[in-house]
Amino acid sequence: MLSERGIASRRHAEQLIAAGRVTSRGRRITIGEKVAPDAPLEVDGARAATAVAHRYVLLNKPAGIVSTARDERGRPTVVSLVGARERLYPVGRLDADSEGLLFLTNDGAWAERVLHPRFGHEREYEVDLQPEPTDEQLSALRRGVRLDEGVGKVYELRVVAPGRVRLVLRTGWKRQVRRMFAAVGLRVTRLRRVRMGPLVLGGLPLGKWRELTNKEISALRLKGARPGRATPGPAARRTNR
Repeated sequence: MLSERGIASRRHAEQLIAAGRVTSRGRRITIGEKVAPDAPLEVDGARAATAVAHRYVLLNKPAGIVSTARDERGRPTVVSLVGARERLYPVGRLDADSEGLLFLTNDGAWAERVLHPRFGHEREYEVDLQPEPTDEQLSALRRGVRLDEGVGKVYELRVVAPGRVRLVLRTGWKRQVRRMFAAVGLRVTRLRRVRMGPLVLGGLPLGKWRELTNKEISALRLKGARPGRATPGPAARRTNR
């Protein structure tokens, strides 16, 4: 509702609605209520925009950048890297120390489909470790690691170089990859997300971004879409300067 119109993130929008600050034609809106795209909305009595053009960006996030729209400590954010005039927000998060594929959008419904476990979009990471993992440690990870949220499951895990592995998850718990390796006695020295759902990071340089193509946007709406490098169209070739 509000997030689709670029007014607030989904979480902030829910807070506004729960507080009774969102109305339509004088009637308070409730959480979960369906509202027509052209329905008038007011926040604290002020009229909200009825529509906003949706935008979808893929960023190769560098380390040292936080995955938020704003940071109270004044650190650079992923949104500041894109420098968009629209109100974009990250789809999921990467730790400040982590790198790689991250989406930004102002389409809340699309973001939910990308992130929610019921749609089955995998997350693939390339991880450098110290010390070099043993067969026993890798076997423990494949069996699953107990974390506060539940058992962290690895759906694919393979060694790609000495001290470097690739793994696939279907959940995005906070610092999940680092906590799973720590649980078996391994320290992550570099973490990079290389794929989310059917989209791979490819050769996009670190710190650069590009618009998603219509084909890519649609692919991420599908359940469990298989990975594959989409053919870049005109939008894919537009990267930040």
